[in-house]
Amino acid sequence: MTEKATLGGGCFWCLEAVYKDVRGVNAVISGYAAGHVANPGYRAVCSGSTGHAEVVQIDFDPAEISYADLLRIFFSIHDPTTRDRQGHDVGSQYRSIILTHDEAQAGIAEEVIAEVTSGKVWSGEIVTQVEPLTIFYPAEPEHHDYFARNPFTGYCQAVVGPKVAKFRKTFSDRLKRVAAE
Repeated sequence: MTEKATLGGGCFWCLEAVYKDVRGVNAVISGYAAGHVANPGYRAVCSGSTGHAEVVQIDFDPAEISYADLLRIFFSIHDPTTRDRQGHDVGSQYRSIILTHDEAQAGIAEEVIAEVTSGKVWSGEIVTQVEPLTIFYPAEPEHHDYFARNPFTGYCQAVVGPKVAKFRKTFSDRLKRVAAE
């Protein structure tokens, strides 16, 4: 039995690269959600005219990783205190957003936000939006597995790589085990 989580925290390449390494995650796909235009494309989303956020949709096994733990990882790999930006990526498409699939996820999201806030993980106020997912649009194929296919591009080396390294160090107990060659 699997469940889905849909999260946006800056560029979807970063989130996808991290969650592909998480034990209990079966699949991760980059896409768009929380906008007002049907079937948006990357250029339109980046223009800010569609209202969509860059997100990832995660298919996970709750027997191996809880939704709450997916959110704890989420809050460690992006800055949830900056409205409509992550580092040099600026625009509403980069907003921090949790798109819930049911009321249980909405409750867990609020609990984890309260936990992160009370734990003073971030010095600023958390501005992450929490709202129900209405529709998810997969991104174009060139955005899927972007980091794995383009690890030496400037953006991947400067932005994606450090986030993946931070995740691997902080959550080493959550990494998928790679078979010895």
